[in-house]
Amino acid sequence: MPRLSFAIRVLFACCLLIATANHIRADFQHGLLWDYGYGDSAYWASRVFWGALTFFDPLAVLLLFKKPRMGIILTVVIILADVAHNTYYVALKKQWLEPFYLSQVAFLIAVALLS
Repeated sequence: MPRLSFAIRVLFACCLLIATANHIRADFQHGLLWDYGYGDSAYWASRVFWGALTFFDPLAVLLLFKKPRMGIILTVVIILADVAHNTYYVALKKQWLEPFYLSQVAFLIAVALLS
């Protein structure tokens, strides 16, 4: 069981590190409070939320290995909040089949099944 637990945490960490890289790239290109292409329809709170993921995603990665239970909890909270939040914007622009959204939903399903 410890090997399986470790493998699951590695999977979660890899997904979170990809998300971290995407957020860092966006931060450097557009600034920490970028609207992610939604323009005036992106609320300030949404911009803060997206910017905060630059810090919370790698924190979850660290916790997955230093404090696994807390890392799993933070991972669940992050992906639940992210998908719930982004679903509003996806619905607004009818982006249901966009790769960014499908990958987030897939990660949510994986986290739900494996946590």
